[in-house]
This record gives sequence, C-alpha cells and structure tokens, in this order.
Amino acid sequence: MAFYSYQAFSKEGKRVSGYLDAPSAEGVKEQLVRQGLFPIKIAPAQEESRKPWWKRLFAGSVSVKDKILFTRQFSVLLRSGVPLLQALELLSDQFEGPLQSILIAVKDEVKGGSSLADALAKYPKVFDTIYVQLVRAGEASGKLEMILERLISYMERREEIQKKVKNALRYPIIQAVVAFLVVIGLMVGIVPAISGVFTAQKMKLPTITTLLIGISNTFVHYWLYMIVVIVLVVIGFRYWKSTPYGGKIIDRLKLRLPLVGYFTRTSAIVQFCYTLGILLEGGVNLAQALDIVCNVVDNRILVDVLNQARDKIIKQGKIAQYLKQTNLFPPIAIYMINTGEQSGQLDKMLLTVAQNYEEDLGEIADTLTESLGPILLMVMALVVGFIILAIMAPIFKMMQSAQAMIK
Repeated sequence: MAFYSYQAFSKEGKRVSGYLDAPSAEGVKEQLVRQGLFPIKIAPAQEESRKPWWKRLFAGSVSVKDKILFTRQFSVLLRSGVPLLQALELLSDQFEGPLQSILIAVKDEVKGGSSLADALAKYPKVFDTIYVQLVRAGEASGKLEMILERLISYMERREEIQKKVKNALRYPIIQAVVAFLVVIGLMVGIVPAISGVFTAQKMKLPTITTLLIGISNTFVHYWLYMIVVIVLVVIGFRYWKSTPYGGKIIDRLKLRLPLVGYFTRTSAIVQFCYTLGILLEGGVNLAQALDIVCNVVDNRILVDVLNQARDKIIKQGKIAQYLKQTNLFPPIAIYMINTGEQSGQLDKMLLTVAQNYEEDLGEIADTLTESLGPILLMVMALVVGFIILAIMAPIFKMMQSAQAMIK
C-alpha cells in the first residue's frame, strides 16, 4: 500500500480533502466513489504529511538502533527465503514513524522496477553512501544477506564507540557544569555582598580582591551582554568553521596539536582501513571503493592527501606504495597492507589494521577520560581557591589593623 492525498467534492458540493492507503491512484478513486465523493485531485503523499504541522516539527529522526534492527530483521527474512518485496512489506508493519514511511516508499520503488540500492539512496540522511553502495554490491553479487550481516557489524561497532565516548565523558561534563554553576553562584551571590562590606569600610583593597570584584560586577551588570556576545561568537565561529577556508584551518590545527593530532590521524586510519576493507569484501571495485572512502574521513587536509593517493592507486593499482607517500600510515600498517595486497587478501588485512589501531585508540581514550575527572577537580579547586583568597585577603588585613589599634 502507498499513501495518497486527495481533494474531492461531496454530493452537497462541499470540498473535502484527506489521505488514503491504496495500491494505486485508481484504487483511491474507487474508494472515494464508493464513499459518494467526486475526486478532483489525487497525488502520492508520505505518511508523515498526514500529521499536524506541530507533530511534524517535533518528529524524531530514524535512530541508529532502529536502522540496525531493520537491517538484522531484513537479513533474517532474506536468509529464510522470503522474497525481497514481501520482506519489505512485513518490515514496514513492524516499525512506526519516519522509518515506516521510508520502508513503504522503498517497497513501492522496488515494486515499480527500481533496485533496492537506488530506492534507499533517496534517503541519504538514513541510509548513507556506505550502506547504499554495499547493498548495491550485494544485489549485483547475489550476496545481499551476507552484506547486510556485515553492515550490522559495521553499524554496531560505530554505535559502540560513540556510546563508549559518551559514557566516558558524562562524569567530567557533569563536574564541569557543577563547577561552572558554583563559580557563577559565588560571583553573583557571595562576592557582591562581601564587596559591599569592604566598600562601607572605605579600605584599600588588595589587587587580587579588586580584580575579583571587577569580574563579579561584570557578571552582575553585564550578564545579558555577555550572553549575547557568547552566542554571536559561537554562531560566527560555527559559520566560519563551515566554510572551506575556515574548515581547512581548523583541520590543519587539529593535525598540529600533539594529542589531538594523534587522535585525528589514527581515527582517519581506522575509518579508511575499515571502510575500504568492508567495501572490498562486499564486492565493490577498488576505484569506486576509494571514492567512497575518501569522503568518509572527516578531516579536509587528510581528504586532500588521500584523494591524491587515490588517483595514483587507480592508475597504477599499487595501494601500499602510494599510501606510504601520504605520510599518514605508520610503517607497520603499510607493511600489513602490502602483505594483504601481495597475498590477495587485502580486504581482510585492512580490517585487521583497522581493528588493531581502533584498540590502541580505545586504550588511550580510556586513559585520558580517566585523567580528565581529576584534572577538572584541580581546575575547580584553583578557581574556588582564587575566589576564597581574594575574599579573605582584605579580611585578614582588617584583622591586622584591628590588632594594631588594640596594641
């Protein structure tokens, strides 16, 4: 079934509109006639368009979890001998929301003669280039079930890494937010009250206290301007970063910073090797696989380097030799890729390289995230210590003056 919007006239001459499920536009027309309506316009419509505008505004996107679940069930149905169209029909009834609409539209496209890959390619926000190209390779080779299994593994690995990073950063982020709120509370609530006492005493304040009161007054009297400036700076930076010029500067800076540079390069190696390995294993030819892989890496400088290597590899067919010239891949990675190339097992060796460097990256990331909590606590202690010292300095001075007067 597909969704159709319609406009029609009732027997009383009243104009009505709505949505119907039907195999075709003729089916919609027959249903309307049976209802005593005279159709004047019938057009295909997505399920989401039937919802009120406020529901469409807050409608969620297709989650990775739903996409993995769809791919797994799709693979199981195909392995069980269920025909492609019937499998899509069954799966469209298992999901709700945007994914259901997409599956119904995909099923209609395939029913109309389109390939599954071409139908999925119309929804790039849900099914990315790697997903579509692997499905295309699976259709061409007759190994779609195997390709879907590999896609499940690929998506689960990415989801696991992202979840691991989020979980590792959750506690440090909470610490940072609490520290920020504590500092704001001291600056807005405590410091102004104490500074009023100092002002009433008309005493000369230490430099550190004067600096603290100045910062506090800025927070109290100019907080709205500060928020506006911060918002404008963030928007301006995001816009500048999205431009080719600004993006390249940021990506070049990422490569030059000691620790960030290591993570950027190693992540690029993992992305490149794993994606190329899975594409080659799925039957995608080397030239097409390299085109896809070079668009997966998220650093513009490295993309330019890999694009240059890609052109040479496609012409000469020697992948290890030209990857070495990029100065991106460590010698051990080049050796393993060359071994795979010589033995005819390039796809397996690329996946091995990706797994090895992914494990190294995970170990270092774990170490850093474990160290991040204590570092944030030290920063918070320094900031709060500065505030306390700035408050206590004039108090000690007042106490010394009082003692001198008593003597």
